[in-house]
Amino acid sequence: MIIQAEELGADAIINLRYMTTSIVGSAAEFLAYGIAVKLKN
Repeated sequence: MIIQAEELGADAIINLRYMTTSIVGSAAEFLAYGIAVKLKN
């Protein structure tokens, strides 16, 4: 997520959220998302 935000020229990531879900046995799904922002001077 940080790499993608840097590629977009963002200054920060806000409102970061994540979710996890157990799929089977020891496997799990992890989803993270946030909002990349560019600050004005």
